[in-house]
Amino acid sequence: MKRRARSRPIPMLNKGNESGEGREGKEGKEGKENIWAKRRLGQNFLVDRGVLGAIVERAGVSRDDVILEVGPGNGVLTRALLGAGCGHLHAVEADLRLAELLAVMEADFAPRLSVVLGDAMKVPLDLLSPFPNKLVSNIPYNITPPLLWRLLPLAARGLTYMLCMVQKEAAERLTAASDTKARYPLGVTFEAMGGVAVVRSVPPECFRPVPRVESAIVEIRVERRVDLADDALWRGLLRQAFRQRRKTLANNLRGFRGVGDWPAVLEGAGVDPRIRAEDLTCEEWLAVHAALRGGADI
Repeated sequence: MKRRARSRPIPMLNKGNESGEGREGKEGKEGKENIWAKRRLGQNFLVDRGVLGAIVERAGVSRDDVILEVGPGNGVLTRALLGAGCGHLHAVEADLRLAELLAVMEADFAPRLSVVLGDAMKVPLDLLSPFPNKLVSNIPYNITPPLLWRLLPLAARGLTYMLCMVQKEAAERLTAASDTKARYPLGVTFEAMGGVAVVRSVPPECFRPVPRVESAIVEIRVERRVDLADDALWRGLLRQAFRQRRKTLANNLRGFRGVGDWPAVLEGAGVDPRIRAEDLTCEEWLAVHAALRGGADI
């Protein structure tokens, strides 16, 4: 019986090394162990210095910024952001094996670094203090869509900029235009609230362990309708409309919110009821949403 090959261990960072340069090796004088990346946590740690520098530069870090980082891992990006002079950084990490390393970093950068050990999908992010105005993160790929949906409502509190590493396929969905098969609810919502763009592609070789997928850095700006992502009607409308992608919009929405004549509602909003959800422009989605709210302007 063949043994499954194990991925390479991830090198831990040396205490006090703000450049983020680490060493591989067994536990020794630094008192640190190599940590194995966990696939179930979506862990792939960034090791390419060029990409790291590009992220920090693009984020435009200043001392007025309070940054949220989800999944700091071995702290390479964390140290780079703090080294760039951000005012404060909240690092939310679900992997308790990293607690000791992150505690050392928290002491090194006190009082500018706050480490929160826990699942970012459960931690009360709205209670972070000082409250973040930017997300800069190599997001665990297995929670990308639900995490971004969870973060978007925080725009009303001031989290209006996100720069994150995601799987290339997810980036394509987030930025997909109307009339394309990659179009889906989260991308429509980003467009309605501001905009999202792919900054650059990132090959697998930039991570350890090397993932089997391409990655991309996406930039999200929230500039309007800051309450939209927390609107149950908006989210329910998109969820129902995209439920069965091959069906027409009118068929998918049949029965939603007790509306008896969806073709009439859609036509009244200037939308052809025979098209599919992926075909609507952002302006058309907003028109349908407004029609459901009784024509109220959003």
